[in-house]
Amino acid sequence: MTPHRETHRTERIGWLRAAVLGANDGIVSTASLVVGVAAAEADRSGVLIAGVAGLVAGAMSMAAGEYVSVSSQADTEAADRRREETELATEPEAELAELTNIYVTRGLSPDLARQVAVQMTEGGALTAHLRDELGLTEMHAARPIQAALASAATFAVGAAVPLLVAAVAPLARLVLLVSVSSLVCLAALGAISARVGGAPVLRATVRVAFWGALAMAITALIGRLFGAVV
Repeated sequence: MTPHRETHRTERIGWLRAAVLGANDGIVSTASLVVGVAAAEADRSGVLIAGVAGLVAGAMSMAAGEYVSVSSQADTEAADRRREETELATEPEAELAELTNIYVTRGLSPDLARQVAVQMTEGGALTAHLRDELGLTEMHAARPIQAALASAATFAVGAAVPLLVAAVAPLARLVLLVSVSSLVCLAALGAISARVGGAPVLRATVRVAFWGALAMAITALIGRLFGAVV
């Protein structure tokens, strides 16, 4: 009998979350920075220098932040694994009873739960406890390097959008064109991520565009105020 293979969207969670966060942050933070500096009536070179600095610093910050946070998750998972290994080696009967009780709470009769627990233990006690007791699976395991690379790369790609527009747009209309192009990209990002993740497209699109517009509006206001003071 040919095994039935299903592909679930939850398999994408590890890289999708980091990628969406990186791209969104790259567009929002860099566009806001460019708009804020431009609103302060800086020249094009000043705007581009600020934008490039923001891209480099942001990509490195995203990579470091993702690596540290996901590494903490991986460390916790490893500690739980070691604890389960110790308990299975020193208290096998207690662990078997614990696994039996888990299956009882899920709706099996005590006798059937005991049979299932015994078979699961024979087939791989550690795997059974990690999955059914702690909810740890290979699909959802923490991958620090993958998260860091995905976040940094997508941040740089996202940040490149407002930078490219700032490099070619007329200086008098730079704020407007950077804002509009960034909002379009944010809306597209929200729609794509919702599509990939199986979420409602319209809600995700509006959510991403709204917070991006708010960030750019506040930064432009601050840039305008400080530019006027200077």
